[in-house]
Amino acid sequence: MNKVKVGILGSGNIGTDLMYKIRRSDVLELTTVIGIDPSSDGLKKAKDFGYYTIDTGIKGFLENPDLADILFDATSAKAHIRHAKLLKQAGKKVLDLTPAAVGPSVIPPVNIDKHLDADNINLITCGGQATIPIVHAINKVQPVKYAEIVATISSKSAGPGTRANIDEFTETTARGIEEIGGAKKGKAIIILNPAEPPIMMRDTIYCLVENDFVDQKKITQSVKDMVEVVQSYVPGYRLRQEPLFDGNKITVFIEVEGAGDYLPTYSGNLDIMTAAAVKVAEEWAKNITSKVNV
Repeated sequence: MNKVKVGILGSGNIGTDLMYKIRRSDVLELTTVIGIDPSSDGLKKAKDFGYYTIDTGIKGFLENPDLADILFDATSAKAHIRHAKLLKQAGKKVLDLTPAAVGPSVIPPVNIDKHLDADNINLITCGGQATIPIVHAINKVQPVKYAEIVATISSKSAGPGTRANIDEFTETTARGIEEIGGAKKGKAIIILNPAEPPIMMRDTIYCLVENDFVDQKKITQSVKDMVEVVQSYVPGYRLRQEPLFDGNKITVFIEVEGAGDYLPTYSGNLDIMTAAAVKVAEEWAKNITSKVNV
């Protein structure tokens, strides 16, 4: 199939890591990286790779809109609200890596097929990408009446955008736990851990299921099956141990090791977002190409 042209809006940690992942794609052709700081490492690396770089932000891209059909927005939640309107007017599809939640929220192994015709897709948060699949896997076996997730990441892997978006992180992730994970009530907590050496991303998922009888065998298998699916695009995603059961309370421990593309391997929180973004964009691109070829 012909590759679909894509661009990255944001030349920080997430945008730069995305650049490395897209370079390996058989479906996506990265054409441009857009930032606002001419001296940023992301724009320097993009230029070294031979990509067309823009240092005047979205304004510069809109002056050259034919550069890309799909844009990854790796800026901030507040910036994305403005970007989304401008890019929609320009007829571009947008993959939102901020917690702005303008478009429908997507977790690749759960609901990507429902939103392939959308013009703006939101990837919720790193904590959401890591934990909502597990809530969904448990809910498939037995209804979840309450789910709480605690995402612990190294403070070194939390850049300015992540820190500015903490309120949106908790709200957007909690909503995703309910709307996509299937829990009747959801709660999200994020912890920035300053430990040295830096820790890998670790997530704890607590679920209370309905009914006194809990089918431990089916729930454990459902969780393991989901972990295997997520590992197909995030190889460093893994269970730290078997799910724990205490009455109708289930506890699952997840660890996410980054691929080390641009950032150190402890930055699993960024890696799972960029890997999910590429996975969704590839499915989007295949859908676009299939319609063109009909």
